[in-house]
Amino acid sequence: MGDRLPMKASILVLPGDGIGPEVAAEGVRVLRAVAERWGHEFEFEDALLGGCAIDATGSPFPDETLEAAQATDAVLLGAVGGPKWDDPEAMVRPEQGLLGIRKALGLFANLRPVVLHPRLISASPLRADLLEGVDLLVVRELTGGIYFGEKRRETIEGVEQATDVCTYSVVEIERVVRAAASLARGRRGKLTSVDKANVLETSRLWRRVTDRIMRDEFPDVQLETILVDACAMHLLRRPADFDVIVTENMFGDILTDEASMLAGSMGLLPSASLGSPVKGRKTRPGLYEPIHGSAPDIEGQGVANPLATILSAALLLRHSLGLEVEAAAVEAAVSDVLDSGVRTRDVAGPGEPWEGTATVGEAVAAAVTEGRPMSRATPTPSAHA
Repeated sequence: MGDRLPMKASILVLPGDGIGPEVAAEGVRVLRAVAERWGHEFEFEDALLGGCAIDATGSPFPDETLEAAQATDAVLLGAVGGPKWDDPEAMVRPEQGLLGIRKALGLFANLRPVVLHPRLISASPLRADLLEGVDLLVVRELTGGIYFGEKRRETIEGVEQATDVCTYSVVEIERVVRAAASLARGRRGKLTSVDKANVLETSRLWRRVTDRIMRDEFPDVQLETILVDACAMHLLRRPADFDVIVTENMFGDILTDEASMLAGSMGLLPSASLGSPVKGRKTRPGLYEPIHGSAPDIEGQGVANPLATILSAALLLRHSLGLEVEAAAVEAAVSDVLDSGVRTRDVAGPGEPWEGTATVGEAVAAAVTEGRPMSRATPTPSAHA
């Protein structure tokens, strides 16, 4: 720990729906292991968001959750949504809670790292030679674009039609490009900006602003600009060529789900949603969640992969609490556990044994506290084949 003093921090946990409570519990387990090893004091508070909040309060984002989120140092989220609330015609839906908390906290940059573990190459549908060296970061703009634009449905001359407006301002583009370029500067020095400037006016503005920011403020960072459809192709054709990708809200949502298949499973990919530093606060507010959904088909079975949530907890330590050593230790523990052969069903090969959600979480927590992962040489009673 060196000369650093132990940290006291509050963490709001939003378990959510489906498998959310199961994976969130393992994220909290690992954060408690971090606190124990380094002498920190983490206070955890639970609150409602999504479908469970609709059932309990009628709102997907209750006022009590908003107040708790604004007062905490960081937010750890499980997942929201499920078949019970899937009616697209419903006036109140779980996803409104997720969009609402992002907007309320001013979280404009969504970081989604994609790092391939060598032991899991066989879990990806891509050829192994294409996956060598894959280590990329997608920075998705989070509070603008078509998701937040005006929405309208009307009938004109007897024909029903719908409109979704996509809007971006110069300020919104500038701040996310600066964030992405700063991250690229600390990595391999390459930024890929993704747009659809041959068709969309918002993309033409995006490209013009990005070119100016990179030319004037980040001349040391290499800029590549490609169309979104080409990016979708190149993520499969040459994924190792990417370093940091920055793009608008909807494009980022789609591309990161595609990129998750590079790692073999959405159950492995974390995310961090960040805003600007708040004056007078030592911590930087952020929302941390796995990129996967609520997976209601496996809810309650104890087979969900908790690693994306655990890795999201590592991002929480790094970006909101400034605990880089602890964050790196969690990431190393996940890697060690995978090296030892411990894995969940979604990334186990044919005929390979696999472990349940809690067992994998316990293994990572043990690797954090003791520096020793679970050994696959001695299968646990919960091992499956």
